[in-house]
Formats: sequence, structure tokens, C-alpha cells
Amino acid sequence: MRYAAYVVSLLLLAAAIAAAAWNRDHAWLALLAAVPAAVGTIDLLQRRSTLRRNYPLLAHFRYGLESIGPEMRQYFIESDTAEVPFSRQQRALVYQRAKSVNDVRPFGTLQDVYGSDYEWINHSLAPGELRSHDFRLTIGAGCAQPYSASVFNISAMSFGSLSPNAIRALNAGARRGGFYHDTGEGSISPYHREHGGDLVWEIGSGYFGCRDAQGRFDPDRFAAAARDPQVKMVEVKLSQGAKPGHGGVLPAAKVSAEIAATRGVPMGMDCVSPARHSAFDSPRGLLEFVARLRELSGGKPAGFKLAIGHPWEWFGIAKAMHETGLLPDFIVVDGAEGGTGAAPAEFIDHVGVPLQEALMLVHNTLVGLGLRERVRIGAAGRIVSAFDIARTLALGADWCNAARGFMFALGCIQAQSCHTDRCPTGVATQDPRRWKALDVPDKATRVFNFHQNTLKALRDLICAAGLEHPCQIGPEHILRRVSPTEVRSLGALYRFLAPGELLGRIPEHAVFQAYWASARSDSFGPPASVTALRRSKAV
Repeated sequence: MRYAAYVVSLLLLAAAIAAAAWNRDHAWLALLAAVPAAVGTIDLLQRRSTLRRNYPLLAHFRYGLESIGPEMRQYFIESDTAEVPFSRQQRALVYQRAKSVNDVRPFGTLQDVYGSDYEWINHSLAPGELRSHDFRLTIGAGCAQPYSASVFNISAMSFGSLSPNAIRALNAGARRGGFYHDTGEGSISPYHREHGGDLVWEIGSGYFGCRDAQGRFDPDRFAAAARDPQVKMVEVKLSQGAKPGHGGVLPAAKVSAEIAATRGVPMGMDCVSPARHSAFDSPRGLLEFVARLRELSGGKPAGFKLAIGHPWEWFGIAKAMHETGLLPDFIVVDGAEGGTGAAPAEFIDHVGVPLQEALMLVHNTLVGLGLRERVRIGAAGRIVSAFDIARTLALGADWCNAARGFMFALGCIQAQSCHTDRCPTGVATQDPRRWKALDVPDKATRVFNFHQNTLKALRDLICAAGLEHPCQIGPEHILRRVSPTEVRSLGALYRFLAPGELLGRIPEHAVFQAYWASARSDSFGPPASVTALRRSKAV
């Protein structure tokens, strides 16, 4: 039976040849029958695939079913609430809000309200009433050019990972809605500039857009670009959630003239984004670099983005802030659940701290040092709904960023083909035959609508809780079921430090107890206790 399909293809070919010999008008039948027979013969003769040799022709049916497996599961098998990585319910909510169609639901929740990890926000018997949903905060209050930011913005996505029309639509939507568009580490492309929306310029380890011929940071090039009025803030990327500690290489064949001009790299050569920065090598060096960027930009807010890894490295940065008085204007915390165009499986699944724990560590440390009121915190990592924003603010963030949520607003269908250059919706591809089909005015309107309608939903949550601004949301407002019979507020579930608590003693908190005392402001290196453990395994 393994060879049945192949034998049938040969018999059909023989019959077709006989028919063509009898009547030349049937020659097309022989050509048609020759195709499966030739494929089966190749399967038998090749040596790369045992499956094809053992099951000529039939193996291709398996490959075909396997290739559409993700779509079959996503559309017909997975439940509406299965987050892999975003549920159908989450995607539908974004699509509805992006199109400004009815996003209310009938009958009852699909959530298991008695299942572990179910969360909700407590409401008030004296709810508030707010007309405006344009919630804002000031970043860099002490700077020459402070920025009034929305509490919901577009997270870092580079030109190169996203198509020209996707960048255009995102920036046009941001301009219309008065929120910012993070450039990603691929620098500021011409498509970012067309519509004039607010930009946060992300500076990665490749220093794209502000590098010299050797790939080092060039202060003159940086200053010339950063002083553009469209650039509102500057963000040093230390790491990103989906692949922290991992650099990248854009092969020479993909370095087009546009990408080369945008990034300031030569065509015909690999474009390398190193795993670490060359402009600094210590926590103090990082803060000095951030202060330098603030000065070179003309006094615009400057900060950094990181995914939390070794806690002593973050503690070293915090100690450097305390000791030197050099503070970033903001810190963006990227959770391990964040997305990317392409990352090794082990990195995307098993490297980095998830957003909630990472955010709380950063928030707690700054509170414990008495610095929290002077440093703003943004957060990113699988945020699409108003409740996602509320929960994240309750854990210590001042504002939230979203990448894939705004991709859904552009029309992304979660095909998960971002790395193949065959994105079916023209969002994550450089193939002009695909991205030119993305209508910029229409998608810009959807980006604007998604932002506006999400903030309106956030306003309604704030009012229901009896509050007046998202900054008032605290861990006491969010409840989580930890078992079928136990419920805890985030305030009771997690340990929150008191202001200045780190200045006098080490708090009863496992991570601080283990690493705070030995963290160094002059080095990212591990403490002696960690080094000793490593040596115990050395050969």
C-alpha cells in the first residue's frame, strides 16, 4: 500500500500514452499524467527524505496537511480564549475597535471566572464620570523639551521588519491620535517622516542612523537627526523581550538601497546588530551615555529599554543612579512575552523575565531608592485591551506600549509568517507586490480608531472603579484567583517596597536578599557568590 499511489500514477501514465497514440488530440492527457509519475519517481530515487522514499507521492499529502496545520488549529480547533500567542477573542476585539464597529458582547463571559489566574478590576458603588479619554503624562519634566505622552503608544518595530506602507499607516495614525510611534532600532526611515507623527528614536547596539564607518556611535550624526522636531524622545535599547542578549544579522542580499540609507550602512555587506553596546560597558557608563544623548538632542527626554535578566545587572544600574545622581527620564520594561519578526525558538520561549515580574522589580527598586517620582516607567508585552493597560499600570507602569496590537489594527491575521517575507496582509514584508496592497489612508484610520476606542474603554474602567485618571490604579484594584477557593489582590499577592526602604536596609524580598548587597555600579559582572558557584562546576 505504500507504493499504491505511485503505481496508480504509472498506470494512468501508460493509459494516457496509449490514448495519445490512438488520438493525438489526447496528448495533453499524457503530459498531465506525467507530472505525478515524475514526482513519484524522483521521490524513489532521492536520498534526502526517507519518508518520500518509503511513501512516494503519499508523503506530499502529509507535507500539505502539515503546512496548513497552524491555520486549521487557529480557525477550527483552538478555543476563542486560547492565547497562542493571541486568542481569537483578543484579535476580534482589536479588529472591531480598529473598524469602529460594535464591540459589545451578548449573553455572558467566555472566561472561566472560577479558574486559576482569572483576573478582574473591582468597581465602586460611587463611580466617577469623565468626558475625556485623552489620558497623558509628562516625561522629562526637568528637560528643556519635556514630552506630553499618551498612556498608550506604538511599541518599537523597525522599517525592515515592517513594510513601508505599514510604517506610513502607523505614523499617520499616531499623528492623528496624538500618540507616539517608536522607530525600533532600524532608525528613522523616510516613511516615518512622511506624515509627521511623534517619534521615539530607538538607538540599538548597531547605532543605525548615528554610526561611523566602523559601526561606532557618531555624536555628530546623532545630534543632526535627534534635533529634528518630529523626534520627541530618545531610547537606548539594551535588550528586547523576545530575544534578549541576542544580536542580529541582516544578510547583504536583503540590505536594499533604502535600508542602507536609513541605517547608514554600506550595500553589499551584512548589516550586523551586535549583542552588546560598544559605547559603554558598565552601569555608570550607560547613565553617562543617556545623559550625553539628552544633551546632544537639545534637551529631549532620554532613557533606555531593557528586558530583565540577571537581577544584579539591573541592581547595578539602580545603584549607579543613586550614587551618581544621573537619572534617565524614563525606563521601558519589555516582557519576555513580547513579539519579534524572527528569533531562535529557545530565546522566544525560554529567555528573559515575563513582564509582570520584570516591571515589579524595576518599580520596586526605584521606589526603594526614593527615585520613583523622578523616573517614568513604560511597559510592553502582549498588551491589547484596556484591562491589559489597567493591570500593567497597577503593577507600577506609567504608560504602556503595544506592537502586535497595532499590527492587528493594520490587518495582521497572526499568520506567523513575519520571517518569511510572505506576510499575507502586507504588514511584515518587503515584497512590493504584497505591501503595496495595504491601503495607507484606510489602515491609518484603523490605527487611530484602535487607539481611541481602547482609551475610551480604559476611561470606562477608570470611572467604574471610582477613579479620575489611570495613574490612580493601584495593585489593590486588580484581583486574581489563585485557586478555585482563593482570591488575592495584586497588592496582597506581591511584595511592594515602601518609599526609601532600600536606603536603610535590605528588605525581606528574595531577589533583593540574594543580590542587592553585591551588585556593583561600576560593572555588569556577577557577584562573587555567583562566580564561586560557576567555578564549582569548572573542569
